[in-house]
Amino acid sequence: MKRIRGISVMMGAFALMAVFAMTACTTGYTPKNAPESFACVPEGKLEKDIAPAAELTQLTCFFKKYKGAPTLHFKVGVKNVSNKDQRFRVNIFLDNGKAVGGLIPRKTKKGLIKPGATATFVYPVKQMPRQPKSVLLRIRTLSD
Repeated sequence: MKRIRGISVMMGAFALMAVFAMTACTTGYTPKNAPESFACVPEGKLEKDIAPAAELTQLTCFFKKYKGAPTLHFKVGVKNVSNKDQRFRVNIFLDNGKAVGGLIPRKTKKGLIKPGATATFVYPVKQMPRQPKSVLLRIRTLSD
């Protein structure tokens, strides 16, 4: 009888350690524990593919409600380092297969980004209630 109780205690301890190990593997910010703004991924988990005419000036994340649900948002800042006005296409690919992106500037009514100027845009990722583990960021000029 004592041996069965000892085995039960050991199995319970192993089960508890397995639960702790599984929760430790799912690290990252969620809407409940995230600061107001944070690094989207560690520097080693960010793969960049940026056009020579562009310079990444900002890449931060935050959680905000989008269509009623807390959602991850990427804030991307791009500087035009070329000698002519530019428009950039931004693509963000996440480790779970989701992707977002768009154009900076979104509309050209006020003109393109002047040389030396910086523009930012915020991209929400629908149904993404957690910080990604890795990101591929691609910035291209529309002429590329």
